[in-house]
Amino acid sequence: MANTPQYDTDRHRAYPEPPAHPLWHRYGQPKPRLPQTLTPDQQQRNRELLEAAARKPRTAKGR
Repeated sequence: MANTPQYDTDRHRAYPEPPAHPLWHRYGQPKPRLPQTLTPDQQQRNRELLEAAARKPRTAKGR
């Protein structure tokens, strides 16, 4: 009789993991993202939204 009970073996690890699909590989260096420039109007709108969010109390419903 074995020391490990039959139900304790992990069948998911019985075989090696298959190789990744070729499309999952990225070749070369990742391309840097260019910083997005906001217009003054967009910056002002963001400031207003941040101020409004800071003043407004959070509720459990809004999570």
